[in-house]
Amino acid sequence: MQFRLFSFALIVLNCMEYSHCQSHRWKRNKRASYGPYPICKGCSVCSKDNGCLSCQPRLFLFLRREGMRQYGECLHACPSGFYGLRAPEMNICSRCRIENCDSCFSKDFCTKCKSGFYLHKGRCFEECPEGFAPLEDSMECGEGCEVGPWSEWGTCTRRNRTCGFKWGLETRTRHIVKKPPKDTIPCPTIAESRRCKMAMRHCTKDKKQRTKDQKKKTNNKQRLRVRAQKQHSDHLATGRASQ
Repeated sequence: MQFRLFSFALIVLNCMEYSHCQSHRWKRNKRASYGPYPICKGCSVCSKDNGCLSCQPRLFLFLRREGMRQYGECLHACPSGFYGLRAPEMNICSRCRIENCDSCFSKDFCTKCKSGFYLHKGRCFEECPEGFAPLEDSMECGEGCEVGPWSEWGTCTRRNRTCGFKWGLETRTRHIVKKPPKDTIPCPTIAESRRCKMAMRHCTKDKKQRTKDQKKKTNNKQRLRVRAQKQHSDHLATGRASQ
C-alpha cells in the first residue's frame, strides 16, 4: 500500500514538472515567434518564417521587405506609399502607382504628394499646370487666373509716331477670361512689348500736314513782320524825341 502511494506521488510530481517545463517552452516559443516586430499580432494564420498569411477582419495584410526576406504583417492602416484595398477574401495594402505620391486613395488617385511636389487632380507636379497656381500652405494647385489668347502684334511706334525713328516698340495684349477665387493668386501678364524696326525712318508728310505746316510758316512770317514794323516805329519815335 505504501509502495503504491509513493509511486502515485512520484508520477504526479513528474507530471507537474513536465507541465511547468512545457509551459515555459511555449512561452519562449511564443516570444521567439514575435521577434523584434510583432508580426503575428492580428493574424488569423501566422507562419514562423513568413509572418502573417491572413489577417483578422478589418485589418490589412502588408508584405514588408527586409533585404531578401519578406514577411506579412496585419495593420489597421497601410504605411506611406500604400493604400488599403478591401476585398471579400482578404484586405491588403497595395502600392500607389502614381509617381512622387506619398499616400493615395487608389492606385490612380493620389491624396498627398511627397515633399516639393504639388497635388492636382490626383497627380503630383513640380510646377502647377497652366491656369492653376501653387498653394504653399496645402501644397496643392489652386484654380488660378484664366486668360485668353494673345492678340497680333500692334503697329511699331515711338512717341506715338510711326515714322521718324529707326527703332520703336510693338505691343500685344490678352484679356482675363476668369478671375481667381483668391486675391492672393496672381494673374499672368496681359500685355507685353518688344523692340521693332520702323518701316520708314523719314516721315513723308501728307496734304493735310503740309497745309498745316504752311499755315504755321505763314503765321510766323506775319508775326516777324509785325514785330519788325513795331521796332521800326519805335526807332523813329525815339529819333524825333531826341531832336
